[in-house]
Amino acid sequence: MKLFDERTASVLSTIIIFLVCAAFLYGARKILVVFLFAIFFAYLLYPLVNLVQQKSSLSRGSRDRAITQVYAVLLICLVAIGFGIGPHVAFEGRKLAASMPELIGKLNSGQIVWTIGGKRGWSYETELHIQQFLASHRDSMIAWVTDIGSRATEILRNAIWLVLIPILAIFFLRDGRDLAEQVIEYADRTRQRAFLRGLIDDMNEMLAGYIRAQLLLAGLSLIVYTGMLLLMRVPYAAILGVVGGIAEFIPVVGPLVAIVSIVGVSFLSNYPHVLLVVIFLGAWRLIQDYYNSPRIMGGKLELHPLAALFAILTGGEIGGVIGVFLSIPIMATLRIVWKRWRTYSHSGPPNVSRTNKGDLRIA
Repeated sequence: MKLFDERTASVLSTIIIFLVCAAFLYGARKILVVFLFAIFFAYLLYPLVNLVQQKSSLSRGSRDRAITQVYAVLLICLVAIGFGIGPHVAFEGRKLAASMPELIGKLNSGQIVWTIGGKRGWSYETELHIQQFLASHRDSMIAWVTDIGSRATEILRNAIWLVLIPILAIFFLRDGRDLAEQVIEYADRTRQRAFLRGLIDDMNEMLAGYIRAQLLLAGLSLIVYTGMLLLMRVPYAAILGVVGGIAEFIPVVGPLVAIVSIVGVSFLSNYPHVLLVVIFLGAWRLIQDYYNSPRIMGGKLELHPLAALFAILTGGEIGGVIGVFLSIPIMATLRIVWKRWRTYSHSGPPNVSRTNKGDLRIA
């Protein structure tokens, strides 16, 4: 008598293979994230590389020369920006980091409330209420600041990955199309190849649109934040503007962190027009979320807001900040896979016709 029949053995082997793959993905999660960001970076540069390859006389149609030219121009721009505004941003960053312990100490003792209240003519009851509010939420604020500091330290500790991302992106820029064709060739039948080709095309369009839209939205936020904060003479305006622009890359959570950081630093630095800062931030979020974002995104993700919120919360629970960033494209990818699979499973045999050039075309 056999201990396992053929069907049971097949199910068990499938489960074991799935568990092994899941364990591998979990163990190699950092490397996989680096490769994902390299793919995103390649999507960002892909149109520019194509343009240089086709139009530039220096490239002469060479893909490798076009990539080299794009990277050279990008490096020159980064160096120019670094020498132009980098020292000022770095100075403000060091200054803010050095003054943060003192500001937090004043917040914990309640001294900052009396200092600000005395200068602005607050009543004793108002100062007492604010002090009680800060005291009741002191542990949460300290934990939040500590968490941001630890995450920033972790990012700096893994800064080598930031160097690897553009290097890996070179291979995707050069051989990405061939890799996709090789994946398609693994399919046994013509109909399966048509399914894979349509799936890859949809994912290419979605990811390219999403990454470029996020970069444009982040660039707009960086310019607006920095310009307006400098115009209003907010302390540490340059570093806060950079933080606000970078945070725009992270859906929902990033803008919220930027708002809390700007308002918090303005308040703790005893800036006299905190209310104006709050009004500006609220107005910009309305413009960014209800005007800029719908027009720049252009409906490329086609995700319901509830599905996007679920993806963000789940991604944050599983992978933290990186999980939040990846949650939207992953959810959009799952939607594309589901949509293509339904079409594939409900469609009949493909219609095969010949073009004028004699090539086969799958309808």
